[in-house]
Amino acid sequence: MSMVLRSLPAGGKREKRIESDYYVEGYASTFNDPYVLWQDPWDGTEYREVISPDAFVDTDMSDIIMQFDHVGDVLARQSNGTLIVEPDEHGLFMAADLSKSEAARNRFEEIDNGLVTRMSWAFTIGASEYDRDTHTTTITRVKKIYDVSAVSLPADPNTEISARNLLNGVIEESHGEHVRRKNALVKARAVMAIATN
Repeated sequence: MSMVLRSLPAGGKREKRIESDYYVEGYASTFNDPYVLWQDPWDGTEYREVISPDAFVDTDMSDIIMQFDHVGDVLARQSNGTLIVEPDEHGLFMAADLSKSEAARNRFEEIDNGLVTRMSWAFTIGASEYDRDTHTTTITRVKKIYDVSAVSLPADPNTEISARNLLNGVIEESHGEHVRRKNALVKARAVMAIATN
């Protein structure tokens, strides 16, 4: 799901969506592309998430911003015409003009030089389905998108918000079982140490 974010040179083969010497584009999300949200450290179970192609029907996409790692300076914004965010046949496409501030221009240089190559997005879930056999959640509706971000290290791949909101109960239950087993093992080792002394 984490897609490459790239700059497009003035003479590039693709058509720019915004005319700017500081133009970047990429995908913050892709459809039907499962990714691991979390792996249980005890049994290795991988909990996956996938975005349905219909997830953006009726999504609130008003005044989305672009940031770096979801914090700090606003690099581009829909309301001033420097950011486009829209679903297409592949996923959640974004294009931005990073010319309007020093911070944005600096971020463009990092993207242009290949130092920052990945994307993420912050959103809330409207509806989802969970398959217990495959441990996969399918996001069927996205309620609201808050930002698309260039990221230095995507959180496998970039859906930290949905991991907290969506799988919180499953993760907490698994974590609780992991802690219970670990505590039982510590107690058993302590009893064995006492018994052997």
